[in-house]
Amino acid sequence: MIIVGELINTSRKAVSEAVDNRDTQYIQQVAREQVAAGADYIDVNCGNKVFDEVEIMEWLVNTIQAAVEVPLCIDSPNPAALDIGLKLVKCGMPLINSITDEAERFDTIIPLVQKYKAKIVALCMGDGRMPETAAERMRVVQSLYAKLTAAGVNDEDIYFDPLVKPVSSVGTAGMEVLETIRLIKAQYPKVHFMCGLSNISFGLPNRKFLNRLFVSQTMAMGMDGYILNPTDKGIMNVVYAAKALLGIDEYCLEYLAAYRQGNYEE
Repeated sequence: MIIVGELINTSRKAVSEAVDNRDTQYIQQVAREQVAAGADYIDVNCGNKVFDEVEIMEWLVNTIQAAVEVPLCIDSPNPAALDIGLKLVKCGMPLINSITDEAERFDTIIPLVQKYKAKIVALCMGDGRMPETAAERMRVVQSLYAKLTAAGVNDEDIYFDPLVKPVSSVGTAGMEVLETIRLIKAQYPKVHFMCGLSNISFGLPNRKFLNRLFVSQTMAMGMDGYILNPTDKGIMNVVYAAKALLGIDEYCLEYLAAYRQGNYEE
């Protein structure tokens, strides 16, 4: 199970202002809080800083690594920003978010995966319209898997993102994600999964409640990676409880540790 802390993203107002002001203390505080709350990776995303993203990515990666020793998820649509971020990573194998089966995107990103021996988030999206059903997603998965493994990427370093859509606009979106995970797990048992699950609740009230339930549902199907806010104790408590119930928390040690910290007070 990998938890990627999502909070260092310049689409968030406080982070954007901290980046503009080069507020090292604030960025490092956010990084430390996420690691303390259970993040295995820190996501680094400054994609909306279009005109100086490369410079900002360099500053962010160096600033974060001066505060915490965890691997980084370098998250950008800009290959140059990905390149500089990956080049600077010091701890563990970096994770790239993301590659797709769109020809231009794949051909641009795969050399970076190979160059930095990085793990890769593979989004179930190809050329043409976005897939609606699990069967359509699987056709993308099969194509991506063939191309990635042919390029030398190990199964264990592939993290398929099943493309989470809002149930508020596509009523079957949740079920299609669950079915996609099941199909991928059956055909490629050694690959991993990653998703930004909060899309599922977009446009609805009480989003945290829906997100937490979706964590338990997707984990039961085999999802083992999430990009989320680890400082949200509610969602992390669901992760620990689900791991215990699914038999992937030996002797329930993580659940018990969370309980002793008062996370499950009635």
